[in-house]
Amino acid sequence: MCDTCGCNLTPGNRKFAYRPVEPGATTVSVLQNLLKKNDDQAAHNRAHFDSRGILAINLMSSPGSGKTALLEATIRALKGEFNIAVIEGDLETENDAERIRAQGVPAHQIVTGTACHLDAHLVHEALHHMNLDGIDVLFIENVGNLVCPASFDLGQHVNLTLLSVTEGDDKPAKYPVMFRAADAVVISKTDLLPFLDDFDPARATSHVRDLANVAPVMQLSARKDIGMETWHNWLREQLAAQRSLAAGGSTRRPAIQPDGAALHTA
Repeated sequence: MCDTCGCNLTPGNRKFAYRPVEPGATTVSVLQNLLKKNDDQAAHNRAHFDSRGILAINLMSSPGSGKTALLEATIRALKGEFNIAVIEGDLETENDAERIRAQGVPAHQIVTGTACHLDAHLVHEALHHMNLDGIDVLFIENVGNLVCPASFDLGQHVNLTLLSVTEGDDKPAKYPVMFRAADAVVISKTDLLPFLDDFDPARATSHVRDLANVAPVMQLSARKDIGMETWHNWLREQLAAQRSLAAGGSTRRPAIQPDGAALHTA
């Protein structure tokens, strides 16, 4: 999380930042208050999902890694098995939400303006515009960014991080907070591997393991339908596990530390 560029502020939490500040307050104390407000809202969001048997997935990656394409392919393949809904986050436009709606599932677009990540307040506001009755899986497609999205709890149960083969296999080493926070990693666009001799999936996986993250690393191409069944099975397992936890009065959340460092929870 960046404390200098202002990316801590979003349209959802700005009202908390600009309340009168007590004498002696510091920038750090104001930011800690923002994170506390965010975590409280995230817990409320998660309870909302748990009570409805919904698995919420925070989908993160750099821009252009194939998040929306993966969602489109997943909806086409599983629409007879799961009811899926999507929250889209972008700085501008409704392009991605329109692509998802074209697949026949509900999607709500969050336009963040200058904020380079979603937060729990923005997700909460989006939920007021969605009917989640009967929904099995809610994907929250975060703003394309390998830094800030990993540091904010949205109320999700798991984090999924995409790494496109066009980005370079060293990204987990360069952006450790993002990949340490991942409950699963998808190496996307693998149909391009024959043309990209500088990307080694084994090396990318090794960088993830160097972060002490034992999360599964799946290789697939959404557009060419390569490796998709492994991804589908992972989704099935996660939904079953979350519903079992919710039935027992428990839940699951990625661990986010106040300083922005994320810890993987298997």
